[in-house]
Amino acid sequence: MKKHIYIFSLITASLFMASCGSKDQKEEIDNTPAIPVTVNQVTTDSSNPFLFVSGKIQATNSADLSTRMMGYVNKVHVNVGDKVNKGQLLVSINNADLQAKQAQVNAGITEATAAFNNAQKDYNRYQSLFASSSASQKEMDDMTANFEMAKARLEGAKQMKNEVNAQFAYSNITAPFSGIVTSKTIETGDMANPGVPLISIETPGNFEVMAMVPETEISQIKKNTEVRVLVKSINEALKGNVVEVSSSAKNTGGQYLVKIALNKTEANILSGMFVSVQFPVEKQGTTELVLIPTEAIITQGQLSGVYTVSQSNTALLRWLRLGRNYGDQVEVLSGLSADEAYIVSAEGKLFNGAKISVQ
Repeated sequence: MKKHIYIFSLITASLFMASCGSKDQKEEIDNTPAIPVTVNQVTTDSSNPFLFVSGKIQATNSADLSTRMMGYVNKVHVNVGDKVNKGQLLVSINNADLQAKQAQVNAGITEATAAFNNAQKDYNRYQSLFASSSASQKEMDDMTANFEMAKARLEGAKQMKNEVNAQFAYSNITAPFSGIVTSKTIETGDMANPGVPLISIETPGNFEVMAMVPETEISQIKKNTEVRVLVKSINEALKGNVVEVSSSAKNTGGQYLVKIALNKTEANILSGMFVSVQFPVEKQGTTELVLIPTEAIITQGQLSGVYTVSQSNTALLRWLRLGRNYGDQVEVLSGLSADEAYIVSAEGKLFNGAKISVQ
């Protein structure tokens, strides 16, 4: 009996100590200072008559230069940011094998020329003999065939020279137009491979936008339509005109490419900047849009989310499925309702379960 009482006492003491430990730990968590945060209420929009889509700025005239031959790079003559003129040498590739082949071709041309000249003399002589009936028809036919073969061999040797000269053009990469070097993927001593870009150049000042339009609205987009382009990084609104509308989304995941030529502007825009394009067409459907600012979005890899406020005043990371951009806001397709609040900014680093204080 005493043994049972002793075991019961031990269990009771253990439970009491565990309870005290949990209480102390809970009190320690509760004593953590709350992070001051600012929250916004989710807004909805059902009155915006314009279609907004995302896009990217690119140079109207750009080129990725590569070679058709394999060889070591003797020298790269330019750096990223350099201005270059049309025809300027950019990359020199070792062409010792081409030089050897060129010497062989030149020797072949010399030999073929001598043979042709000799065959031409025999042909002319036999023409005179045949005219005076001093040579037979068979001899004249043989001389004619010999002359035509010598002529063909000389022409073939000359065409081989043209081929070698064309290959020399790929050992010296030159600028196809005047512009600025935007990237360089090769250095002196590297091995150049056929088809691999070595240098990229573009003409500054002339830009266009490639926008992605969903299938529900592509039928409303027409060429020569004037559009408004918002450049997010510099907060500038530019004007442009639709110049191309794709009729297939086979290779673009259900989105249709629309090319927009930007009007001349003094704004400091660069290739690769992201934009929002506003088309003067009505959106399809009457469903209210749930919108939140893009600056409130938290991204982790391929996931996008936003911090919300839980009932116990802690930060709660909510993963979202996002739709199209509308200016500086983005559409929330799922994960957040119109009657909820989300955290816009915090005076500290947020994490799931962090204590917060709404300001």
